[in-house]
Amino acid sequence: MYLATTDAAATATKVTRGRVGGPVLALGAVSLVTDISSEMVTAVLPLYFVLQLGLSPLQFGFLDGLYNGVTALVRLLGGHAADRGGRHKLVAGAGYALSAFSRLGLLLAGGGTVGIGASIAADRLGKGVRTAPRDALISLSAPPDALGRAFGVHRAMDTTGALLGPLAAFALLWATADAYDAVFVVSFCVGLLGVLMLIVLVPGRTADPLGRPAPAAPAQQRGRLLAPLRDADFRRIFGAAALLGAATIGDSFLYLLLQRRLDFAVSWFPLLPLGAAAIYLLLAVPAGRLGDRIGRRVPFLCGHAALLGGYILLLITDAGPVLLVGVLLLLGVFYAATDGVLMALAGPVLPAARRASGMALLQTGQALSRLLAAAGFGAAWTLWGDHSALIAAVVALAVALAAAVFLLPRPERQPSRV
Repeated sequence: MYLATTDAAATATKVTRGRVGGPVLALGAVSLVTDISSEMVTAVLPLYFVLQLGLSPLQFGFLDGLYNGVTALVRLLGGHAADRGGRHKLVAGAGYALSAFSRLGLLLAGGGTVGIGASIAADRLGKGVRTAPRDALISLSAPPDALGRAFGVHRAMDTTGALLGPLAAFALLWATADAYDAVFVVSFCVGLLGVLMLIVLVPGRTADPLGRPAPAAPAQQRGRLLAPLRDADFRRIFGAAALLGAATIGDSFLYLLLQRRLDFAVSWFPLLPLGAAAIYLLLAVPAGRLGDRIGRRVPFLCGHAALLGGYILLLITDAGPVLLVGVLLLLGVFYAATDGVLMALAGPVLPAARRASGMALLQTGQALSRLLAAAGFGAAWTLWGDHSALIAAVVALAVALAAAVFLLPRPERQPSRV
């Protein structure tokens, strides 16, 4: 059953217009602190593995794939567990704690590949477990017409942590003469602070922002991981996100293509993600507010159009400043207009009792499709060369974008409550 917006609901949302509620800000602060902890480790892992431990490129490639691939496998379970009894905070907290304590695992591993791999897997498991419950908490803490702003604020705070983490790590390495253990210890302490902030600042059970009780899911549907796909609008959003994800080649390839086109020193390579992240930070909130005003499908589609522009720019110009600034700018616009906006687009379609499960399903489908896209682009690059592979990527994304225009539902409806 779907409820139209009532006069009471309109009054409730009018009160919140122009500001973001305390739970959203608290979750943003937790994500900011946690991302400082996570990115401190992520920034130094390549140096630690290759220079300090002397791992081969094959070993590092395996661990790096493990670091990035495990998350998608546990998102569904995390979302499902959070929806059972409305335990969003408990499940999210367990994920944050697991990631924090994985830093100690790096200390205890003693340079052993198995121990390091287990620590990395624990960190990714923690991230996978917490993501959907956290996004469900954000969605349940904001009125329907402010979801874009809420997710934009959260993503901006999260990205701030992602920017500060590498800077803190390299400052520590400089101050301690490359003592990687110091980075791991400080990262653990900061991560533990994030867990404590979640416990103290985030409410245990989030009330409906419009003041309505949120009933539990029917008993016959609680155990079904794919239950959200019963909804036609959610299926359309899921299909569009997966289709567009399957035409997204991945940031690492874009940075590699930039390095090949511009032929700059490899030592500058780690700074490329910071440029895109800075744009993301600046535009996340405006993109969310725009989605609240004109409909979230518009910025979501425009974000992918910006990514398509980045691909085309790599094909048509070798002008250094234009290419570098243009690609990083368009990549930042892509993330600002799609990441939180997609969750805000899906939130009103999903009932509160299955909000985390649905978001986990959406995130997993998108992550797996992007994984396949990255593998496909890598194979095409190997077989045809980077120029031909990029042409294929442009065609694929243009076709997917055209299909998504018809797939995404409109108009956006109010939240389902059963």
